[in-house]
Amino acid sequence: LILSELEANHFLRVISHFLFPIVVFLQSMGLICSSDIYQRRRRRSWVWNQFFVLEEYTGDEPLYIGKLHSDMDKGDGKVKYFLAGEGAMSIFTINEETGDIHAIKRLDREQQAYYTLRAQARDKISNMLVEPESQFIIKVQDINDNAPVFLDGPYSAQVDESSPVGTSVLTVVATDADDPTYGNSARVVYSILQGEPYFSVEPKTGVILTALPDLDREARDQYLLIILAKDMIGQMGGLSGTTSVTVMLTDINDNPPRFPLKIYQFTVPESALILSVVAKIKAVDLDLGRNAEMDYKILDGDELGTFGIITDPDTQEGLIILHTPLDFESRSSFSLHVEVSNRIVEPRFLLVGPFSDLTTVQLQVEDVDEPPVFTPSVSWMMVSEAAPVGTIVGSVSASDPDDSNSPVRYAIDKRSDMERHFSIDSSSGVIRTNKHLDRESRALHNITITATEKRSAVVLISVTDVNDNAPSFARKYHISVCENAQPGQVVETLSAVDPDEPERGHRFLFSLTAAHHSFTLTDNHDNTASVLTRQTGLLRRDQLMHFLPVVISDGGHPSLSSTNTLTITMCSCDLHGGQRLCHWGAPHFQSILSAATVMTCVLTLLGMDRYCFFDGRIIFIRHH
Repeated sequence: LILSELEANHFLRVISHFLFPIVVFLQSMGLICSSDIYQRRRRRSWVWNQFFVLEEYTGDEPLYIGKLHSDMDKGDGKVKYFLAGEGAMSIFTINEETGDIHAIKRLDREQQAYYTLRAQARDKISNMLVEPESQFIIKVQDINDNAPVFLDGPYSAQVDESSPVGTSVLTVVATDADDPTYGNSARVVYSILQGEPYFSVEPKTGVILTALPDLDREARDQYLLIILAKDMIGQMGGLSGTTSVTVMLTDINDNPPRFPLKIYQFTVPESALILSVVAKIKAVDLDLGRNAEMDYKILDGDELGTFGIITDPDTQEGLIILHTPLDFESRSSFSLHVEVSNRIVEPRFLLVGPFSDLTTVQLQVEDVDEPPVFTPSVSWMMVSEAAPVGTIVGSVSASDPDDSNSPVRYAIDKRSDMERHFSIDSSSGVIRTNKHLDRESRALHNITITATEKRSAVVLISVTDVNDNAPSFARKYHISVCENAQPGQVVETLSAVDPDEPERGHRFLFSLTAAHHSFTLTDNHDNTASVLTRQTGLLRRDQLMHFLPVVISDGGHPSLSSTNTLTITMCSCDLHGGQRLCHWGAPHFQSILSAATVMTCVLTLLGMDRYCFFDGRIIFIRHH
């Protein structure tokens, strides 16, 4: 019989355990002596230095462990035995006369595997040691009293679908508290109670493996495995424990996209807006996430690029989008051939077949009752402001683009011509003046013409100018002149305005109705004129205000003119030309102003002699 090292050691311990009582008995009978078994030593003659005790003993009597014996004990009752150390007299007892050792408590190897004690042999009379104290060990011998336990369970794991047979999924580990060096109590083997035939487990290592080659997530994505761990190498009588393992199949791209229908039919109104979604199609892909992402493509049936197709990132639908306007009268239907394909493809599945699919999308263009179309949509017409009522300004024309080619009737939108300057013939579209026009009041009329189909056109009517307004001063002039003004001094520059708008611009001419003795007028030939003094010695007391009639004429045909009067007020000034006294009112207020000036002087300087300046003269006032 060939035994392993572990089995051999175990066998020797068992043999020693059972032979010990026999050896002690034979020694007590004098049939053998200790020297026959052990080599005698000069200073120690103890028979045993190690004992074994079986754990979990449940008998009613103390458990016999073994006997201590010294060669100094001749069997005449003169030697007694004592026990000390771990558990002495509390767990283990010794018979003083015979040296027999018993265990009086139940022992658990998993709590304490061995005990170290000391043995003494003393003379009963003198209590002296008959030989030196000896240390020995009582080893608690294991029994299979602990079941395997999965400390990390329950487990969860993932493995790709369609993985090859034998692909490792997870390793489970069970631990056994029994003695791994003694017997098979801690030797665990694994088996699978639930999960076959899809998975298997290695008996010795606990590695879980795939057992079928065609695990398909789309058919079943989760498996619950029950793993059994049994000690005693799985033999009968061994203890066992179980754990659960949840295995999730992860997705791979092993399914191509497929259209549920080979032909899709949609109706699209010809009035659909550019970039609007006119149809939606969706292929079905049983995969998940990125493995189910698809791209759509229009292969043919749309030579002019009327449509495009994109993928909705949320729904993976194919969205057909209108790129150019539809016209039922030009083309009433489209038949598009559309392809769908996966973005990510597993190379190993390409041999199975193409990861794409084809379908046909038929788009029927729906006719819409379109309003009449004006040609052109914006018209520019001209009419003179002098045109009599009923003058034809122009005409508009609209046609019905539908096949029915219905007659069109015209009208002016009242909101665009509130004062009804124009009218339109409802059948012919001829526009006429309905009132006299005034370009200066309104130079441009923006009117909207509507047809019976609610389609409108814009007509801009410009009123041409005629010279029907005379020019006038550009603003009100207030002119004041110092009495000491020199001849030829410019006192004001005049400009003019005219509401008319001649094609070549305005050309104003300035002149006086008659020569004036104090002032004159010079035309600057740039649409301005200068007013100048003619003489010196202009005095306020002679004439406070001067009136200068100015004639302004335009360059129109016929030429129009107007007479505008300038009022020039004389002022008394200092030597530097600074005005000190001017009067802007009528001449009869001069006496009132002079009296007021005198009163101010008198009241201000009351009680004193003073000179006062009044109307250009010095007056002496004496106080009385």
